[in-house]
Amino acid sequence: MSYRLTRTDRIFGEINLPGDKSISHRAVMAGAIANGVTRAENVLDSDDCNYTIGAFRAMGVDIKKEKSFTIINGNGLKGLLKPKGPIFLGNSGTSMRILPGILAGQDFEATLTADTGLSKRPMKRVTEPLSMMGVDIKAEGGEYPPIVIKGGDVRPVDYTMRVPSAQIKSAILFAGLFAAGVTRVRERFKSRDHTERMLRYFGADIKVSGRNVFIKGGRGLKAKDVHVPADISSASFFLAAGAMISGSRVRVNDVGINPTRAGIITVLKKMGSRVRIINRKNVFEPVADIEMRPSELHGIVIDEAMIPSVIDELPIIFVLAAIAKGRTVIRGVNELRVKETDRIVSMTGNLKAMGAEIEPVGDKIIIEGVKRLKGADLKSYDDHRTCMAMAIASLAADQDSSIDDIKCVSKSFPGFFEVLNGLKGK
Repeated sequence: MSYRLTRTDRIFGEINLPGDKSISHRAVMAGAIANGVTRAENVLDSDDCNYTIGAFRAMGVDIKKEKSFTIINGNGLKGLLKPKGPIFLGNSGTSMRILPGILAGQDFEATLTADTGLSKRPMKRVTEPLSMMGVDIKAEGGEYPPIVIKGGDVRPVDYTMRVPSAQIKSAILFAGLFAAGVTRVRERFKSRDHTERMLRYFGADIKVSGRNVFIKGGRGLKAKDVHVPADISSASFFLAAGAMISGSRVRVNDVGINPTRAGIITVLKKMGSRVRIINRKNVFEPVADIEMRPSELHGIVIDEAMIPSVIDELPIIFVLAAIAKGRTVIRGVNELRVKETDRIVSMTGNLKAMGAEIEPVGDKIIIEGVKRLKGADLKSYDDHRTCMAMAIASLAADQDSSIDDIKCVSKSFPGFFEVLNGLKGK
């Protein structure tokens, strides 16, 4: 059923958003294999994170929710139990790519299955390095889910990342917990470091030197209390709206501003937006409140080295570029083709329907800003970030739009439209 997307003259308000999806996954994972009870506050209640919770419950971990807390009674590093059957992970790429690293050190065989969409996403990028660590791991046809992992002895590895991916890096680092020796991961471009921070917080012997991460196996994790900050990827949609729409003022509270993840702030500033970071604090992740007011935006160049820090925000950056003055060039975008959908196709098609001038050229996107977008009939492509980005684009259009389906936002932000509608026209 299609959903009406109404334009607005301004958005205004102060909002508190759900927990960061990436950090929520990792808090549950670390807590499940730690010794003791982890109390994780503000874990994101979304489809993806609930698949991770369900996976550990299937392996004998006692996890319960009490108000804003997720209580995890850890089984210890090698204490997971053989599941009774395959573990279904829905469309959660984070679960599918990181869990094999944890299963690598368990004393049983497990099968990870997925829905149709995730079953088409490449997994050789995780099975290959884990195989180099001596893990018995196989994917369907060598490339796609389901994945079968038979845990056992894990060898340390010195691995150079072929593509920037925090998920693959995380799988190797978790596997490194079980190895007899030091595992090293080398990155060409620094990807988000939530796993490094989380493992260090839980007591792992882990060190970072530039774009190299070292983890020494054999040390167990100790349960910790964790507060999950608001998700910068979720915040990016409202920050973009505040930057685009005249007369707006938006404040998002308690947002994670990890420098390997918060490239959207750098992009907004380079485009000329009035963004203000206040009330900074830090535990294991840096957190702050972010205020946004509108300004005239201008086109910029985003190089390949910056892509890992904005990979999830690229759809909304495309929207910002579409109404910015001048040309925006974004290089190194091919990783968007292997997300929940081909986001180059989804965003290009939708923005062209709204009158934007956007073209993919090789591994880059070129966008010439237009004065105003047009209302249009849009498609979600069953992709949460495409859907939310187009909802924001519709706010600044000359007339209302519609989108074919919005159920996909439950993957990362079930309450997105409620929050957005609460900000309109205040």
